[in-house]
Amino acid sequence: MARVGIVGAGPAGLLLAHLLHREGIEAVVFEAKSREYLETSPHRIRAGVLEWGSKEILRRAGLGQRMLEQGLEHRGVYLAFDGALHRLDFPSLTGKSIWVYGQQFVVQDMIRLHLAQGGEIRFEHEVLGLEEDAGGLWVVYRTPEGATERMRCDFVVGADGSHSRLRGQIPGARLHQKNYPFAWLGILAEAPPAAEELIYASHPRGFALFSMRSPTRSRNYLQVGVEERLEDWPEERIWAELSERLGGVAEVRPGPLLEKSLTPLRSLVLEPMQHGRFFLMGDAAHVVPPTGAKGMNLALCDAVLLYRALWAYYRQGEEGRLQRYTQDALRHVWQAEFFSYFMTTLLHTPADAFDDGLRTAQLRHLAESPHLQRFLAENYVGLHTSGRYPGWVGEGVLA
Repeated sequence: MARVGIVGAGPAGLLLAHLLHREGIEAVVFEAKSREYLETSPHRIRAGVLEWGSKEILRRAGLGQRMLEQGLEHRGVYLAFDGALHRLDFPSLTGKSIWVYGQQFVVQDMIRLHLAQGGEIRFEHEVLGLEEDAGGLWVVYRTPEGATERMRCDFVVGADGSHSRLRGQIPGARLHQKNYPFAWLGILAEAPPAAEELIYASHPRGFALFSMRSPTRSRNYLQVGVEERLEDWPEERIWAELSERLGGVAEVRPGPLLEKSLTPLRSLVLEPMQHGRFFLMGDAAHVVPPTGAKGMNLALCDAVLLYRALWAYYRQGEEGRLQRYTQDALRHVWQAEFFSYFMTTLLHTPADAFDDGLRTAQLRHLAESPHLQRFLAENYVGLHTSGRYPGWVGEGVLA
């Protein structure tokens, strides 16, 4: 038996398990993949932008040492359009900055510290479903040897990603979705980044993002059609298109590709995010297009929110936070969905010429308006760190 069963060893599930274990609240993590896959597979190379509050969450939870040593603090971003670079200075607009540190490194740090401190992660244990009786919830899972077993838990948390098997455990849930008419072709390359900070480039041929994982490793993306195939994009074509869309405002320096992928863009929100003693977190409950850099940050915010609710239940006998978990979480979820939609429609080139004219006018207004710049900056560094949302880092037991 465990007090809390957590399905999925991603950022949300691992952070929740670590925080609970630190307080002496027993939690078991079930993960279908192997530890080696989670820590080293190139298919796990994902988001790398941490909001100021997410950086603080990791630091205060004792998970931030390598992040602070090897991550990159960014004090702004560039917008590239009309043949010019426009920089948004985050500290002058918000008093805060962001941190660039890959999600795979966050997961590595969490796994290693959690196991070193005696936490339990059951790798290669595939959860098949849940059962419920008068005694509580049972996690039904398959062991690495192929046996089917069950574990009783007070609470179960689904943090099993965007293709969640457990999402269907909430009867009557409403699924809000939006599919965008384009995808991202992403590359990781052993090549210097185009600039010292991220560049969001708007071009008539389509959007491009120039990011990095280190001073010698680039992470870049191209807007492409949803019908595109990876085999139609050899290295030479990718680098030529990246250079074209940057518009000459900075230099793209090619290098060997370490990984490339195609990702359709979509938004998803499941409501409610709980049923009885079962809860959802992270991509299992909501998905955002990557333009706003919110996915991992939302997952961490969910984990802190649910941790506080479970802490209040076990330490103070108070159930109110658990009961209003969905209500509280949806405040930061919908704000992030809105900002991700805003960034996606602002920067991606639409097929309709009228829509593109409106988008271009909005970009030019943004370049001239400090009020719009502050709106973008404060959403980018993270509104949930400002005290307006229940999951902000300055409140409660993580303060």
